Amino acid sequence: MTRRSPIRLHRKAIELTLRHPWTIARGTSAVRHNVLTRIEHGGFEGYGEAAPNARYAEDAGTVLKALDDMAPLLGDDPARHEAIIDRLAAALPDSGAARASVDIALYDWIGRQSGLPLYRLFGADPSRAPLTSMSIGIDTIAAMQERAREAVDFKILKIKLGLGNDREILEGIRGVTDVPVYVDVNEGWTDPRAAVEMIRWMESMGVVLVEQPLPAADLDGVRYIRDRVDLPIIADEAVRTLADIAPMASVYDGINVKLQKSGGLRMARLMIDRARALGMKILLGCMVETSIGVTAAAHLSPLVDFADLDGNLLIDGDPFRGVLIRGGRLVLPDLPGLGIDGRW
Repeated sequence: MTRRSPIRLHRKAIELTLRHPWTIARGTSAVRHNVLTRIEHGGFEGYGEAAPNARYAEDAGTVLKALDDMAPLLGDDPARHEAIIDRLAAALPDSGAARASVDIALYDWIGRQSGLPLYRLFGADPSRAPLTSMSIGIDTIAAMQERAREAVDFKILKIKLGLGNDREILEGIRGVTDVPVYVDVNEGWTDPRAAVEMIRWMESMGVVLVEQPLPAADLDGVRYIRDRVDLPIIADEAVRTLADIAPMASVYDGINVKLQKSGGLRMARLMIDRARALGMKILLGCMVETSIGVTAAAHLSPLVDFADLDGNLLIDGDPFRGVLIRGGRLVLPDLPGLGIDGRW
């Protein structure tokens, strides 16, 4: 019997410089430190990316350590993807971003080896890829207005709020554009009654959904809000994995699924299916990522209601090229696997 060679896992930390300082309710950053992964086996490669977030107790250092621990667990057959990911999840359950990078790389390998783009593997119709929003971080009103002007090709904006001048920000945005707006508070509000008043006002300002208005643990507060407003309330920080969804179905109208939170494409797909079964809406989001991570998520986008896949547009000098945006809509690559252009 011929013995298979083991899957080879390469990893590399990279620094991504943001085009503009990025401020949300939790803080400000000018650079992000991600980790690229590449698997090799049988003459094919697969690329992945980890975009760790301090909110989930991960950084580039913890990702690299987790990948060191994962490398011996990969086995010798990338096509046994589900068994590999189950093994990694059992061994390192808290390393979502690291597992996501390996999961994405495995899917890319499978797609390249089979000659199929990932959306085909997921049974998704690329013509149904949705519009994506363009995110605008908290800044001076003038700076946020300028970002809105720069986003002229987008049909939806996502506005970060939660630092106390929310009305002024939205009024400023409305001074330069009338496109629909997603609002993301990133757990920045604490008073449910004040949140209800604010959201009712937002209904007249062209806001179409509100994401994570209160801290993730305050389910009673979110339930109070949801019972008193008409706009959909979407959970982000409150939902990380499949097990988190069912308890949220009576509290939120929908969830934000991110590959980096959930542990990759496989778990994200399961989360989409579970949320659908519970009658919830799905927003597909991302972190600040290169086109590797964003394109991976984009292959799932025809399966969701809303998309916020713009993390690669927030950085200077993306080293890869993948999903495109035309007229504000995601255009999926038609090449095998992720369909990205670029190497490391």
